[in-house]
Amino acid sequence: MEISSALAWLTTCLLLTLTSSTDSQSLISRRNLLGNGLGSTPPMGWSSWNYFNCKIDESTIKQTADALVSTGLAKLGYKYVNIDDCWAESSRDDKGALVPKRTTFPSGIKVLADYVHSKGLKLGIYSDAGFYTCSKEQPGSLGHEEQDAQTFASWGIDFLKYDNCNNDGSRPTLRYPVMTRALMKTKRPIFFNLCEWGDMHPALWGYTVGNSWRTTNDISDTWESMVSRADQNEVYADFARPGGWNDPDMLEVGNGGMTKNEYIVHFSIWAISKSPLVIGCDVRNISKETMEIIANKEVIAVNQDKLGVQAKKVRMEGDWEVWAGPLTHDRIAVLLLNRGAWLTSITAHWEDIGIAPATTFKARDLWKHKTLKPRFTGNLTDSVEAHACKMFILSPVY
Repeated sequence: MEISSALAWLTTCLLLTLTSSTDSQSLISRRNLLGNGLGSTPPMGWSSWNYFNCKIDESTIKQTADALVSTGLAKLGYKYVNIDDCWAESSRDDKGALVPKRTTFPSGIKVLADYVHSKGLKLGIYSDAGFYTCSKEQPGSLGHEEQDAQTFASWGIDFLKYDNCNNDGSRPTLRYPVMTRALMKTKRPIFFNLCEWGDMHPALWGYTVGNSWRTTNDISDTWESMVSRADQNEVYADFARPGGWNDPDMLEVGNGGMTKNEYIVHFSIWAISKSPLVIGCDVRNISKETMEIIANKEVIAVNQDKLGVQAKKVRMEGDWEVWAGPLTHDRIAVLLLNRGAWLTSITAHWEDIGIAPATTFKARDLWKHKTLKPRFTGNLTDSVEAHACKMFILSPVY
C-alpha cells in the first residue's frame, strides 16, 4: 500500500472510531476545538529535558533565559524557555492544585514567569495526560485538566508540553481534547504541544487539538536515533501547516553525541521539515561550534518561512537522499543528504522536485553562506561527505 493511501485509510479508521464513541455533533465540535492563534510558524526555544533531565531548578531556568538573550539566540527567534518534568511536588495541595517543588522552585512559577517575561521571552511548562508524569515524581493532569489549565494561566504560562505516561488506558484522542478545551477556557493563549509519541498517528487529528504533535518516540543523542526520527516524521509531511506542526522531538545539537557534520544534518532536516526548533543543550555554556549551527540565520529562515510547507524526500538511492520543499517567492529549499560512509555525488533533478526541467535557478548554499556562480537548469549536483549534507535555496532566474 502506498504511503498516501495508507494515511488516507488510517484517517478514515480514526474518524470512524471517533464517530462510534460520539455523536456527529460532538465530532463536528471536536474539529474546531483549538483557536488560540499561535504557531503560525514552528515554535523556537529551549527545553530542560535533553541535558538536565530532572536536575532542574529556578536558578537554572533564569540563567538559561539570560543566556538566550546574551548569546543573541533570543533575537533569532528562540523565545520559549520550557521547563520539563520534575518541577512539582509529588502531591497536590489540599485544594487539589499542583505545587512547585519547594526545594528547587521556592519562589514559585509565577515569579519565574515574570522574570522570563521581563527578558522578552516566554515560559513553558510540562504536564501529562495521565495520573503521574513520566518520571512519576509529580502528578499528571488527568482528571484535573480545568484546574491545572487555570493554574498555568494564572502563572503566566505560554507553552504546555503534555505527555502520555501513566494514563488510564483510554485513547489519546479522548484524553488530549479535554486539556485543549480547558486551555481555551482560560482565555490565555498557551501553545499546546501534544507529546503522545506518535502512538495513534496524531498528525491525522492533532491540528484540531494542538499546535504541534510528537510523531516519534523520544530522541537520543546519536546519529541512528536522529535520522530514524527524521524518517518517521517525514511520512506525515502533508499534515503540517501554519498553526499545527509535526514534531520529531527536541534538538540534540551541542550535547556531544554526534559529530559537527551530523549535527548540521540534524539542524538542517529539522529546519526544512518545519519542525519545532527547541534547543536541548546547556546554552549557559554553549560552544562556538554549536552556536554556528543553531544560530544559522539562513537555515532558520527556511524553518520560519511563512508558506509553512514541510519538505519531503523526493528521491532516495542507496545511502543518499534529496529532500525538497517550496518556500515563499517561488523559491525551493533543497537538502542533499549522504547517510553513507563515503563521499558521494548527489543530484537533485528538477522533475523530482516538481518543476519544469527547462527552468533556470540560482542556488544559495546556506552553510557556506554564498550564492554559487553557475546557474542551474534541469538539475543541481554536488559532492557530499559521509554523514553530512548540503542545503540550498533555489531562486528562479527570470
